[in-house]
Amino acid sequence: MTSLAELARPSGGLAMVAMDQRESLRTMLAAHSPAPVPDSDLTKFKLAVAAELGAYASGFLIDRTYGFDQVLAERLLPPSCGLILAADRLRHPPEGGPVVETSLDEEINPAHVRERGVAAMKLLLVWRPDEHREARLAMAAEFVRRCESAGLLSILEGVVRPGSDVDFDKLQVEAAAELGALRPSLYKAQVPRRGIDEVQVGRVSERISATVPVPWVVLSQGVPIDAFPRAVRAACHAGASGFLAGRAIWSDTLADPTPLLRSRAVDRLKRLAELVDSSARPWQEAAA
Repeated sequence: MTSLAELARPSGGLAMVAMDQRESLRTMLAAHSPAPVPDSDLTKFKLAVAAELGAYASGFLIDRTYGFDQVLAERLLPPSCGLILAADRLRHPPEGGPVVETSLDEEINPAHVRERGVAAMKLLLVWRPDEHREARLAMAAEFVRRCESAGLLSILEGVVRPGSDVDFDKLQVEAAAELGALRPSLYKAQVPRRGIDEVQVGRVSERISATVPVPWVVLSQGVPIDAFPRAVRAACHAGASGFLAGRAIWSDTLADPTPLLRSRAVDRLKRLAELVDSSARPWQEAAA
């Protein structure tokens, strides 16, 4: 069985890049293209991110459809960057927009991908207290079991759809409690209050830290690029072990990826990694 050391910096903090976006990435790329965005453009962007940022990340998350095989074949990630594979199928509404439901990707063989060098798998769940709640928990438990059986780390990502800031806080803590109780290797949560109110980020993060019995990190969806470092610092001071983030690192590089990744995203990721080293709760302490 592997450990979170495969995804961590020497400090014990986690500074990981998420590149598993699918239709949402197509929508973002479409803003820079006069024509429909082909699958090859998604793959090309993901490979550019891996090539340019892999050396500065402690982990890299990608989906199997757009770029996973090429990342392995082209050896784009150094040994210091653990490979994470998205194990979720995402369902969007017909008109587009955020993911509304997920399921396990049954085409992924956990033992096989472990043999190929994958350190962890990630499952996204849109958590809501509805009639499908128990089914989602059962799916999450099965995911954790499959990862353990294959010697893989398991990352559960609980995403909530709040109607207000108060609902956001409440649902986040409830999701963390239910999904954290399944004992994944790592829990992944939205930044409380979308990173805008640092005081509330810290307060809700403290509640998540007290609730989740495993290390946890934040994602960056919905948080402005310039607000994300402060949000990461606030969450880490309140017990988070770092981040697994995409948009707040690379979303302003879509127009001309390689040069913009080098001129913008590399330094951004370096600074975030230094912030994690100085403020994150080491995963070893959180897992104790």
